[in-house]
Amino acid sequence: MMDERWKIVDRYIESLLVPRDASRDSALKESAAAGLPEIQVSPVQGRFLQLLVAALGVRRILEIGTLGGYSAISMAQRLPDDGRVVTLEADPRHAAIARANIARAGLAGKIEVRIGPALTILPQLAGEGVEPFDLVFLDADRPHTVEYFDWALRLTRPGSVLVVDNVVRQGAVADPENPDASVQGMRRFLDRLARESRAEGVVIQTVGAKGYDGFAFVRVVTPSKAVGRP
Repeated sequence: MMDERWKIVDRYIESLLVPRDASRDSALKESAAAGLPEIQVSPVQGRFLQLLVAALGVRRILEIGTLGGYSAISMAQRLPDDGRVVTLEADPRHAAIARANIARAGLAGKIEVRIGPALTILPQLAGEGVEPFDLVFLDADRPHTVEYFDWALRLTRPGSVLVVDNVVRQGAVADPENPDASVQGMRRFLDRLARESRAEGVVIQTVGAKGYDGFAFVRVVTPSKAVGRP
Protein backbone atom coordinates (compact mmCIF):
# COMPACT_ATOMS: atom_id res chain seq x y z
CA MET A 1 0.00 0.00 0.00
CA MET A 2 1.58 3.27 -1.13
CA ASP A 3 0.27 6.72 -1.96
CA GLU A 4 2.58 8.85 -4.11
CA ARG A 5 1.67 11.86 -1.96
CA TRP A 6 3.36 10.24 1.03
CA LYS A 7 6.65 10.10 -0.88
CA ILE A 8 6.26 13.69 -2.07
CA VAL A 9 5.65 14.97 1.45
CA ASP A 10 8.56 12.93 2.81
CA ARG A 11 10.89 14.40 0.17
CA TYR A 12 9.64 17.90 1.04
CA ILE A 13 10.22 17.36 4.78
CA GLU A 14 13.63 15.84 4.10
CA SER A 15 14.66 18.79 1.93
CA LEU A 16 13.79 21.26 4.70
CA LEU A 17 14.52 19.49 7.97
CA VAL A 18 17.03 16.70 7.39
CA PRO A 19 20.55 18.11 6.98
CA ARG A 20 22.53 16.47 4.19
CA ASP A 21 25.29 14.28 5.49
CA ALA A 22 27.96 12.58 3.39
CA SER A 23 28.34 9.68 5.81
CA ARG A 24 24.68 8.73 5.76
CA ASP A 25 24.39 9.31 2.01
CA SER A 26 27.39 7.06 1.48
CA ALA A 27 25.92 4.33 3.68
CA LEU A 28 22.75 4.30 1.58
CA LYS A 29 24.68 4.31 -1.69
CA GLU A 30 27.10 1.55 -0.71
CA SER A 31 24.36 -0.61 0.78
CA ALA A 32 22.32 -0.35 -2.41
CA ALA A 33 25.37 -1.09 -4.56
CA ALA A 34 26.01 -4.22 -2.49
CA GLY A 35 22.46 -5.41 -3.13
CA LEU A 36 21.17 -5.07 0.42
CA PRO A 37 17.38 -4.87 0.66
CA GLU A 38 16.20 -1.27 0.91
CA ILE A 39 14.42 -1.76 4.21
CA GLN A 40 16.43 0.64 6.38
CA VAL A 41 14.69 3.56 8.02
CA SER A 42 14.03 6.55 5.78
CA PRO A 43 16.10 9.75 6.18
CA VAL A 44 13.15 11.38 7.96
CA GLN A 45 12.87 8.44 10.34
CA GLY A 46 16.63 8.51 10.87
CA ARG A 47 16.35 12.18 11.79
CA PHE A 48 13.63 11.30 14.32
CA LEU A 49 15.98 8.78 15.95
CA GLN A 50 18.74 11.40 16.05
CA LEU A 51 16.50 13.94 17.75
CA LEU A 52 15.32 11.29 20.22
CA VAL A 53 18.93 10.54 21.16
CA ALA A 54 19.61 14.23 21.70
CA ALA A 55 16.37 15.04 23.52
CA LEU A 56 16.71 12.14 25.98
CA GLY A 57 20.41 12.64 26.62
CA VAL A 58 21.08 9.08 25.50
CA ARG A 59 24.58 7.69 26.05
CA ARG A 60 24.19 3.95 25.39
CA ILE A 61 22.16 2.43 22.55
CA LEU A 62 21.31 -1.17 21.73
CA GLU A 63 20.14 -1.84 18.18
CA ILE A 64 18.80 -5.19 17.04
CA GLY A 65 19.06 -5.36 13.24
CA THR A 66 22.01 -3.49 11.71
CA LEU A 67 21.55 -4.06 7.96
CA GLY A 68 23.93 -1.54 6.31
CA GLY A 69 24.43 0.59 9.39
CA TYR A 70 22.34 3.60 8.35
CA SER A 71 20.28 3.85 11.53
CA ALA A 72 23.28 3.09 13.76
CA ILE A 73 25.25 5.88 12.07
CA SER A 74 22.30 8.27 12.38
CA MET A 75 21.96 7.64 16.12
CA ALA A 76 25.68 7.59 16.87
CA GLN A 77 26.15 11.00 15.29
CA ARG A 78 24.19 12.57 18.15
CA LEU A 79 25.84 10.68 21.00
CA PRO A 80 28.20 12.42 23.45
CA ASP A 81 31.92 11.69 23.25
CA ASP A 82 31.62 8.72 25.63
CA GLY A 83 28.49 7.37 23.93
CA ARG A 84 28.28 3.94 22.34
CA VAL A 85 26.03 1.89 20.06
CA VAL A 86 26.01 -1.90 20.25
CA THR A 87 24.26 -3.20 17.14
CA LEU A 88 23.45 -6.85 16.40
CA GLU A 89 23.36 -8.35 12.91
CA ALA A 90 22.67 -11.98 12.07
CA ASP A 91 23.96 -11.86 8.48
CA PRO A 92 27.80 -11.73 8.26
CA ARG A 93 27.69 -10.09 4.84
CA HIS A 94 25.37 -7.35 6.02
CA ALA A 95 27.61 -6.84 9.06
CA ALA A 96 30.71 -6.49 6.88
CA ILE A 97 29.01 -3.83 4.74
CA ALA A 98 27.80 -2.04 7.87
CA ARG A 99 31.28 -2.03 9.38
CA ALA A 100 32.70 -0.53 6.20
CA ASN A 101 30.01 2.16 6.18
CA ILE A 102 30.60 2.88 9.86
CA ALA A 103 34.37 3.16 9.33
CA ARG A 104 33.86 5.61 6.44
CA ALA A 105 31.64 7.66 8.74
CA GLY A 106 34.47 7.85 11.29
CA LEU A 107 32.33 6.13 13.92
CA ALA A 108 34.12 2.80 14.39
CA GLY A 109 35.05 3.91 17.91
CA LYS A 110 31.42 4.50 18.85
CA ILE A 111 29.61 1.65 17.10
CA GLU A 112 30.26 -2.01 17.86
CA VAL A 113 28.77 -4.50 15.40
CA ARG A 114 28.25 -7.95 16.86
CA ILE A 115 27.56 -10.78 14.43
CA GLY A 116 25.19 -13.64 15.11
CA PRO A 117 21.59 -14.40 16.05
CA ALA A 118 20.32 -11.77 18.46
CA LEU A 119 18.86 -14.42 20.75
CA THR A 120 22.39 -15.79 21.14
CA ILE A 121 24.12 -12.45 21.61
CA LEU A 122 21.62 -10.88 24.03
CA PRO A 123 22.25 -13.47 26.79
CA GLN A 124 25.97 -12.92 26.23
CA LEU A 125 25.54 -9.19 26.82
CA ALA A 126 23.62 -9.93 30.00
CA GLY A 127 26.36 -12.32 31.11
CA GLU A 128 28.98 -9.65 30.54
CA GLY A 129 27.17 -7.38 32.98
CA VAL A 130 26.99 -4.52 30.51
CA GLU A 131 25.89 -1.10 31.68
CA PRO A 132 22.15 -0.61 31.05
CA PHE A 133 21.15 0.86 27.72
CA ASP A 134 19.27 4.16 27.55
CA LEU A 135 17.69 3.49 24.15
CA VAL A 136 16.87 0.26 22.33
CA PHE A 137 15.92 0.24 18.65
CA LEU A 138 14.29 -3.03 17.57
CA ASP A 139 14.34 -3.45 13.79
CA ALA A 140 14.90 -7.15 13.17
CA ASP A 141 12.90 -10.26 12.28
CA ARG A 142 9.39 -9.59 13.54
CA PRO A 143 8.38 -13.11 14.64
CA HIS A 144 10.93 -12.88 17.50
CA THR A 145 9.96 -9.39 18.67
CA VAL A 146 8.54 -10.64 21.98
CA GLU A 147 11.82 -12.36 22.83
CA TYR A 148 13.80 -9.26 21.87
CA PHE A 149 11.47 -7.18 24.03
CA ASP A 150 12.07 -9.47 27.01
CA TRP A 151 15.81 -9.08 26.70
CA ALA A 152 15.54 -5.33 26.11
CA LEU A 153 13.72 -4.97 29.42
CA ARG A 154 16.52 -6.88 31.14
CA LEU A 155 19.23 -4.74 29.56
CA THR A 156 17.73 -1.33 30.30
CA ARG A 157 16.74 0.72 33.37
CA PRO A 158 13.73 2.72 34.49
CA GLY A 159 13.47 5.69 32.16
CA SER A 160 15.01 3.89 29.20
CA VAL A 161 13.11 4.02 25.91
CA LEU A 162 12.45 1.31 23.32
CA VAL A 163 11.46 2.03 19.73
CA VAL A 164 10.06 -0.93 17.78
CA ASP A 165 9.84 -0.44 14.02
CA ASN A 166 7.37 -1.84 11.47
CA VAL A 167 4.61 -2.64 13.93
CA VAL A 168 1.50 -1.71 11.94
CA ARG A 169 2.30 -3.75 8.80
CA GLN A 170 0.03 -1.72 6.47
CA GLY A 171 -2.79 -2.14 8.97
CA ALA A 172 -2.57 -5.93 9.03
CA VAL A 173 -1.65 -5.91 12.73
CA ALA A 174 -5.33 -5.35 13.56
CA ASP A 175 -6.36 -8.60 11.84
CA PRO A 176 -6.16 -11.57 14.24
CA GLU A 177 -6.62 -14.00 11.35
CA ASN A 178 -3.75 -12.69 9.23
CA PRO A 179 -1.42 -15.66 8.61
CA ASP A 180 1.76 -13.65 8.07
CA ALA A 181 4.41 -14.56 10.66
CA SER A 182 5.58 -10.94 10.97
CA VAL A 183 2.03 -9.73 11.63
CA GLN A 184 1.48 -12.41 14.27
CA GLY A 185 4.86 -11.58 15.79
CA MET A 186 3.81 -7.97 16.22
CA ARG A 187 0.44 -8.98 17.65
CA ARG A 188 2.18 -11.16 20.24
CA PHE A 189 4.47 -8.26 21.09
CA LEU A 190 1.58 -5.83 21.54
CA ASP A 191 -0.37 -8.33 23.64
CA ARG A 192 2.69 -8.71 25.82
CA LEU A 193 3.25 -4.95 26.07
CA ALA A 194 -0.35 -4.47 27.17
CA ARG A 195 0.24 -6.89 30.07
CA GLU A 196 3.79 -5.82 30.96
CA SER A 197 4.01 -4.08 34.33
CA ARG A 198 7.60 -2.98 33.75
CA ALA A 199 6.82 -0.81 30.74
CA GLU A 200 4.27 1.50 29.21
CA GLY A 201 3.88 2.24 25.54
CA VAL A 202 1.86 3.24 22.54
CA VAL A 203 1.87 2.68 18.77
CA ILE A 204 2.00 5.57 16.32
CA GLN A 205 0.82 4.92 12.76
CA THR A 206 2.96 6.49 10.04
CA VAL A 207 2.93 7.07 6.30
CA GLY A 208 5.81 8.20 4.13
CA ALA A 209 8.51 6.99 1.79
CA LYS A 210 8.41 3.58 3.48
CA GLY A 211 4.66 3.23 2.96
CA TYR A 212 1.98 2.74 5.60
CA ASP A 213 3.36 1.38 8.85
CA GLY A 214 4.07 2.55 12.38
CA PHE A 215 6.30 2.18 15.40
CA ALA A 216 5.87 1.38 19.07
CA PHE A 217 7.27 3.82 21.62
CA VAL A 218 7.90 2.15 24.97
CA ARG A 219 9.17 3.55 28.27
CA VAL A 220 10.63 1.30 30.95
CA VAL A 221 9.04 2.16 34.30
CA THR A 222 10.37 -0.45 36.75
CA PRO A 223 13.53 -2.57 36.72
CA SER A 224 13.63 -6.25 35.94
CA LYS A 225 13.88 -8.52 38.96
CA ALA A 226 17.07 -10.00 37.59
CA VAL A 227 19.11 -10.23 34.44
CA GLY A 228 18.67 -13.72 33.05
CA ARG A 229 17.06 -15.79 30.39
CA PRO A 230 13.33 -15.02 30.03
